[in-house]
Amino acid sequence: MSAPKTVGVVWGLLVLNTLGSAGARTIVPLPRSLIQMVTMGALVAAFALALAVNLRLRVRPSAYVLLLTLLLVPSVISSANLESGFGALFRCARLALFVGTLWLLSRWWDGELTFVRHHIRMYFAVLGSVAAGALVSPGAALPDLYGGRLVGALWPLTPPQIGQYAAVIIGLTVLLLVGRRTDRTGAAVIIVPSLVLLALTHTRTATLGLFAGLALAICSLVLTSAAARRFFVGAVLVAAVAAVAFGSWLQAWFLRGQSQENFASLTGRAKVWDALLAAPRAPLEQLFGTGLGDKSFGGLPIDNSWLAVYQEQGLTGVVLVAAVVVVLGGVALLRPPSLPRACAIFLISYCAIASYTEAGLGDASPYLLHLAVAASLLAVPAEAAPLPPPALPRRRAPRWARQAEVG
Repeated sequence: MSAPKTVGVVWGLLVLNTLGSAGARTIVPLPRSLIQMVTMGALVAAFALALAVNLRLRVRPSAYVLLLTLLLVPSVISSANLESGFGALFRCARLALFVGTLWLLSRWWDGELTFVRHHIRMYFAVLGSVAAGALVSPGAALPDLYGGRLVGALWPLTPPQIGQYAAVIIGLTVLLLVGRRTDRTGAAVIIVPSLVLLALTHTRTATLGLFAGLALAICSLVLTSAAARRFFVGAVLVAAVAAVAFGSWLQAWFLRGQSQENFASLTGRAKVWDALLAAPRAPLEQLFGTGLGDKSFGGLPIDNSWLAVYQEQGLTGVVLVAAVVVVLGGVALLRPPSLPRACAIFLISYCAIASYTEAGLGDASPYLLHLAVAASLLAVPAEAAPLPPPALPRRRAPRWARQAEVG
């Protein structure tokens, strides 16, 4: 069953909701309350539209959305203590609406590339706003506060966010090109500017996730696709030449001018992680966490999905999030080689790599949207319902039988 155009609108609203409200200073100052109103309003509108196009509440069985639904349990239990304030309950309601919208959209998860194309279009539009901000005000888009890294000057987006969006749509577009689902011109329009924006963000996690995820995805196609084999060989040759010709420049870009000590501590992240793990916890907190918060500890960002989930949803949340990654990865490995499977492998591996230095797997976030696209790609197409047998023509009784009935 083909998805109506409204589904694309719903997906765009979900993307808008997960852009966040904290980031760089914009050209026109936007109050955080206004941004939160827009993002939360987008989620409510997404749920309402999804419900409008799926009034009969037809959903597809999905282990992914089921696990997210179960993740609500430790989130609500820990947030009910109000240790993180009333904002924790608000975030629980947001997560519930987010998961509910995914359930409603699951009706159109059929293993096709529909949601991949929605994903690329929406995030390319977001990157378009970033590029427009850089053209209008280069100083605001490359501020000294972020070390000259690209930020959102029209909407408050941080360099890691922009790098993530660019890396994901680059990887998906490359796979569509390899699978001959798009032409070279259309792919270049998306890949080239996105690569430029990714380079300007100096985001190492997104870059590593892009190349590692693409390598795994292309390898899954090598045995069945000549185009994938040619691309793989060409990519290896280009990487070898670039390493020799631009090795020093690439090293400088990768280090971003940091000292060896700062680089070894992952820009100070390791210190926050050590403090979080060393903090004393009650048994209930260890099991269910302290409630949904802003993914920080001691006023500093956690920047690790697993530790953020452990902090906010406890060991129960960690087990459920791990089950999400393991189930999706296991299903992807069991599927026969195909382009949808390769796209799913790319998204799953990217999220797994990024989870080490980015938070988001335990709450409504772009990472959950990436994995939702992967789940849609791995869904088995619904079998056409068998048609009922044609009704046999009713034979008229003989005349003598009718007369006997009357008598």
